[in-house]
Amino acid sequence: MELPARYDPRKVEDRILKFWLDVRFWVANPRSGKPPFSIVIPPPNITGRLHMGHALNNTLQDIVIRYKRMDGYEVCWFPGVDHAGIATQNVVEQELAKEGLTRHDLGRERFLERVWAWKERYGNEIVEQLKTLGASCDWSRLRFTLDPGFSRAVREAFVRFWEEGLIYRGDYMINWCPRCGTTLSDIEVEHEEVQGYLYYIRYPLEDGGHVVIATTRPETMLGDTAVAVNPDDPRYKHLIGKTAILPLIGRKLPIIGAPEVDPEFGTGVLKVTPGHDPVDFEIGKREGLPVVNILNPDGTINENGGPFAGMDRYAAREAVVARLEEEGLLERVESYRHAVGHCYRCHTPVEPLISTQWFVRMKPLAEPAIQVVKEGKIRFVPERWTKVYYEWLENIRDWCISRQLWWGHRIPAWYGPDGEIFVGRNQEEAAARARAHYGEDVPLRQEEDVLDTWFSSALWPFGVMGWP
Repeated sequence: MELPARYDPRKVEDRILKFWLDVRFWVANPRSGKPPFSIVIPPPNITGRLHMGHALNNTLQDIVIRYKRMDGYEVCWFPGVDHAGIATQNVVEQELAKEGLTRHDLGRERFLERVWAWKERYGNEIVEQLKTLGASCDWSRLRFTLDPGFSRAVREAFVRFWEEGLIYRGDYMINWCPRCGTTLSDIEVEHEEVQGYLYYIRYPLEDGGHVVIATTRPETMLGDTAVAVNPDDPRYKHLIGKTAILPLIGRKLPIIGAPEVDPEFGTGVLKVTPGHDPVDFEIGKREGLPVVNILNPDGTINENGGPFAGMDRYAAREAVVARLEEEGLLERVESYRHAVGHCYRCHTPVEPLISTQWFVRMKPLAEPAIQVVKEGKIRFVPERWTKVYYEWLENIRDWCISRQLWWGHRIPAWYGPDGEIFVGRNQEEAAARARAHYGEDVPLRQEEDVLDTWFSSALWPFGVMGWP
């Protein structure tokens, strides 16, 4: 037998893979009587292609899976893919843009038909790549996060969380991507170091004089509703209770004491913008400050921006700085390198703003997770990661789970004529609850938003195993 000079994997691997699949080597038999062992594959996005991270991760899983098979276990490695809400919708919207269309031109139903068609055509590429890699999954059990059975698990979890008071709808500080037109969770925001500027601005005092405030985002001053100083800062504590005047707009701003103010940053005086900064939002809640939103969803300045209304946020920044300079209120500008949050998908700088969204209360969920580590039931190796874990969970914020998208699990909530919310596993259940509330049948309108992809991904091990 003559060996070829060069190895051609296609002549060998395709034939071997076909043999493995045809004889169903990897199909699990739950009635075999052997002790069970299973791994649920972390579902890759349908928009993705394999990279080295996938190769490493899946090879490590495959090593464990094959070892357990040889060790006498009935093994099942569950494969699947994630619908990847924002990523997939972006891809299809880009295709529509080439045709001169937007999703709004098609409407929700026709747009979703286009996404499903795209999924059927391109969405299985990463699955085929995993097969080619030799991943010994039980491919007869391939799942998708928008499968009917998995969707049932998502709705069940949402309803149970709602009934337990762990899900609510309200106004809260969120991360907003002006390009994608949707909220983002904290883990969907990537912080990148950028070269920016620190603008030192004079805020006149009502009774004469001024204070100087340093900011990297001068356009947000249009939404200021207070000025804050650290109550322990001897330079400024005498100003608490006095009033400053917002440059360019003329709004009166109370000067308050707030321990969150870092005396070492800038001048040690903080402009408080509750509508566009997470720290300022918390200060505003505590002090009962009004919230002024200055941004439209597309990142332009709205009517609250006075003479700057209609401008793009960065054009407004330049215009605000120019006006401050004209009026002698810009003291100086310094180069400043700092971290700015960007959308993980399109890399557009995100904007913190207050919006009416759906949230999961995280504190009650974090507490037992903290406790099991303190009790030694879970241990981190190396030990230093325990501190990181505590810092993360002890300072966790409520999770914004609503997304202004069409592709994904639509939130199972319906609104009555007066805005009353009825949550149900399906429309019939919601209608029954509405009937009990109003005493008659009433028209209901379903929530337009979909759930954050991570809400369904977190349920992946439960859903693929048949829960609920």
